[in-house]
Amino acid sequence: MKTIVVYESKYGSTKKYAEWLADSLACELYERKAIRPEKLREYDTIVYGGGLYAGGVSGIRLLIDNFEALRHKNLVLFTCGLADPTDAENVARIRAGLAKALAPQMLETIKVFHLRGGIDYAKLGPVHKTMMAMLCAMTKKKGYDTLRNEEKEMLDTYGKIVDFTDRATTKPILDYIAGL
Repeated sequence: MKTIVVYESKYGSTKKYAEWLADSLACELYERKAIRPEKLREYDTIVYGGGLYAGGVSGIRLLIDNFEALRHKNLVLFTCGLADPTDAENVARIRAGLAKALAPQMLETIKVFHLRGGIDYAKLGPVHKTMMAMLCAMTKKKGYDTLRNEEKEMLDTYGKIVDFTDRATTKPILDYIAGL
């Protein structure tokens, strides 16, 4: 089975996971902007990774725009963001965001996984920096004792470098692909 991993990464966490997956699968790895959609037709299994930003997945248009040509392939999507994917509320939010972008048939066809990334506030672009500052300001207004653990963690680490990436969390993706 011929497999490819494609990713779009703004700050590096998604790229790190994509590299780990490609290494474990011994397959080709492409950055989203370096691959032409027609090339994807050569593969049986296509793994796409994109970062989560404001409820959307970066580069997801690659799958959306080419779904009809790829729908009979094994399509795997992994998202990467700060939200803890072991928290059911976070997963529900991510899935709701995906449901806005992907048609029901796409959601049924594409196997989705969620991985936790990291953040280096010094490397954020102006838009993301502003968004994070606003999110922190709104969260502070809630009162620390009423916050979920993840919100407390965000406030406690605001402005710092935080890295939640963990190669071991790719195991469910690798197991899924091995079972195809």
